[in-house]
Amino acid sequence: MIGALARLLGDVGRAEDFAQDALLGALERWPEQGIPDNPAAWLMTTAKNRALDELRRGRRLVQKHAELLHALEATTPTNWEEQLDDGVRDDRLRLLFVSCHPLLARDARVALTLRMLGGLTTEEIARAFLLEEATVAQRIVRAKRTLGEARVPFEVPSSAELPARLEAVLEVIYLIFNEGYSATRGDDVLRPGLCEDALRLARVLVAHLSEQSEAHGLLALLELSAARFPARLDARGEPVPLEVQDRSRWDRSGIQRGLDALQRAEELARPSGIYTLQAAIGARHARAARVEDTEWHEIVALYDALVELTGSPVVELNRAVAVGMAWGPAAALELLNELSNEASLAEYHLLYACRGDFALRAGRPAEARHEFERAAFLAKNEKERAFLLRRAEQCSALLDATR
Repeated sequence: MIGALARLLGDVGRAEDFAQDALLGALERWPEQGIPDNPAAWLMTTAKNRALDELRRGRRLVQKHAELLHALEATTPTNWEEQLDDGVRDDRLRLLFVSCHPLLARDARVALTLRMLGGLTTEEIARAFLLEEATVAQRIVRAKRTLGEARVPFEVPSSAELPARLEAVLEVIYLIFNEGYSATRGDDVLRPGLCEDALRLARVLVAHLSEQSEAHGLLALLELSAARFPARLDARGEPVPLEVQDRSRWDRSGIQRGLDALQRAEELARPSGIYTLQAAIGARHARAARVEDTEWHEIVALYDALVELTGSPVVELNRAVAVGMAWGPAAALELLNELSNEASLAEYHLLYACRGDFALRAGRPAEARHEFERAAFLAKNEKERAFLLRRAEQCSALLDATR
């Protein structure tokens, strides 16, 4: 709805308002009147009528308003797809590119698009960026204002312009998937709907930009990650660490799709980009029938390249885990202790969870318990917090057994 309205109105903020008005109307009326035969048509017609009413009330004698009125009045529920089909058939994908306009700073593009298309809250976006929630909220408001004041046309970029906007679009899809893969808060670790949306967008993106290696690399990464979903949670709904997952439950067809996409990405470009490198790491896990068969030394080398490209503290954290698996817990703890001085990771619960895990592997349960308790305190997701507290209890049991 937002995608369709944005193209007609030329203002993403107003499009969002009208879409929300229509959804509110549905919440008020449908419980009493019943769900319409065509809910999508009802919602879009309601949003369009709301936009028409406002334009009529505030209409000034300018040509632009006349053009907008004509466009809205000519739009019916039966011809939306025809009128909006201007090269990218998926409305949400089209709006991804529109929200990632070069007029906005890169971080603002990503934050705005996550809010508009991913349905993520400002808190969830802040977690993805390791930023304060207020900072992200201001960024989104400013982005909407900038697009509105500049009267940016809501059009699909030409084929020549598409690659320039690709980086921000790829990052948006990646972060949407990540929030679905490990939910910020609530009672569920996974939010499959977000992951499915991200996968669908990645597939459509590849279909339209078939020669872009990083589009294939991102799709490979998402397919390989999603293939582990069946084994990722236990009976309590708590996360199961990768090394103890039942690999027979992994989705082999999803793994094959991921490997095929990775092969295409690597054929298109050398050296590999950040998503292709991450997909290559996922492929090492996917190909290992047992955790003991994992090529940890190769994974460390891939993380080395990824750190060089990104400089990301989170990537360095993941690299430290791989180093620990390749050369032992002492090596991991040395790197993790260095990362504890990184300001952006000070409230990142996974840093302390990793320190707890390797402290336990090193035979230091008291230290491990402290780290797991700290990680649990910082975790926002209820299931993740319960898992971390259970690990802390296991450390306590080990200490009791040695007394």
